[in-house]
Amino acid sequence: MARHITVVGAGVVGLACAWDIARRGAAVRVVEAGRVGAGSSGGTVGALAPHAPENWNPKKQVQLDALVAAEGWWAGVRAAGGVDPGYGRTGRVQPLADDAQVAAARMRVEAAARNWPRPFGMAVTDDPGALPCPSPTGLYLHDSLTARIAPRAACAALAAAVRAAGGTVDEGAGPQSPDMLDGTVIWATGAPGLADLSRDLGRAAGNGVKGQSALLGFAAPGAAQVFAGGLHIVPHGDGTVAIGSTSERDFADGGATDAQLDALVARAREICPALADAPVIDAWAGVRPRAQSRAPLMGGWPGRRGHFVANGGFKIGFGMAPAMAAIMADLVLSGEDRIPDGFRLA
Repeated sequence: MARHITVVGAGVVGLACAWDIARRGAAVRVVEAGRVGAGSSGGTVGALAPHAPENWNPKKQVQLDALVAAEGWWAGVRAAGGVDPGYGRTGRVQPLADDAQVAAARMRVEAAARNWPRPFGMAVTDDPGALPCPSPTGLYLHDSLTARIAPRAACAALAAAVRAAGGTVDEGAGPQSPDMLDGTVIWATGAPGLADLSRDLGRAAGNGVKGQSALLGFAAPGAAQVFAGGLHIVPHGDGTVAIGSTSERDFADGGATDAQLDALVARAREICPALADAPVIDAWAGVRPRAQSRAPLMGGWPGRRGHFVANGGFKIGFGMAPAMAAIMADLVLSGEDRIPDGFRLA
């Protein structure tokens, strides 16, 4: 059984893996080229939203299990390290634009009743929620499973928990290469890691997709988040509301915000008039790791004995991190392979 583990990358997936390993009593070291949460995990949105409950598949089941367990999991992180990750299961509201959306929503309610455990579910109601947004039909789809997390606070909380459990988190370590690292290594290096993996395998393992998001100064800490027109509007517990995000396949500078973010904020103000005068207090841009399959990518790195990959979280990294961490800890500590087929690095 591997007892000394190195995790490369201090984003949410790498830190979650390190936390699960450390709390099982193994020695773990996280090596980060920059700072904790410096990559795609340093954004602002933090929507822990479930996949649609119809057309059920193993990927959706893994995410569901992670979301159901998230409240207790993040509470454990907070208790261990003393840092609040900003978790809250506040639910989600989706305005329904027309009769077709209402019909689809009613089918989704039935699918959630089949596939989600109690007490979680969906309902079509005329309640706009605590952050009202107009609905052309006067109806909304509510779900009670969706939660929020504060991405930067969550990464800081995980780093604190790892350190409290006896692990180390080394920031500013610079880029790592395989010959620099001994023993068992988990590579959780986001979009650059997918590029490295693609070069090593001689085939595309995935790519980076740019996202932009913003924080508005508006206090609605207990309100459900809103999802409309592909846009997430997420009230956080610190008096902010997150808006995001764009999804850009072609870009020149992955770390720069531009007019696309301005358009995103304008749409959010239109969707939720209460945000009309809320100031933009932070803007973010980053490149998220999207595997070819759009599912997380896990398993042994081909040709690198003792090296493993945990990557490809894309838009669901924070929601999937607890499940990915448990799967990777089982794999590297005891050799138990529970990787779902759709997530497997073939």
